[in-house]
Amino acid sequence: MKKILVIEDDPFLSEIYITKLAKSGFAAEAALDGKAGVIRAKATKPDLILLDIVLPKIDGFEVLMEIKKDARLKMIPVILLTNLSQKEEVEKGMGLGASAYIIKANFTPTAVVDKIKEILCTTNNINKN
Repeated sequence: MKKILVIEDDPFLSEIYITKLAKSGFAAEAALDGKAGVIRAKATKPDLILLDIVLPKIDGFEVLMEIKKDARLKMIPVILLTNLSQKEEVEKGMGLGASAYIIKANFTPTAVVDKIKEILCTTNNINKN
């Protein structure tokens, strides 16, 4: 069972994604701030991280930088899931190593899970080669 870490400060949204992921066959857990997210990522080494950008303690861009500079975590795909939609923010997130940048308002939880499956499938195929 693939492990997904959801780093989202809105408990309601976090629970929606955790529930949807569990129903889709994933083991999912949440962290409600950036600092807790980095700690959970290091402790659990998830298969994928779903990461908000606007977070308390440290923001999602900083979380992404921390993950990508850690040799044990840098290969974990990270999907940025945010309402920040300016071109500069998208470019920054992708430039820091995100696998995808999803605008929350444009994607249902089902579509987010579909994107997670797509990225995990692609990642598994790359790792097999």
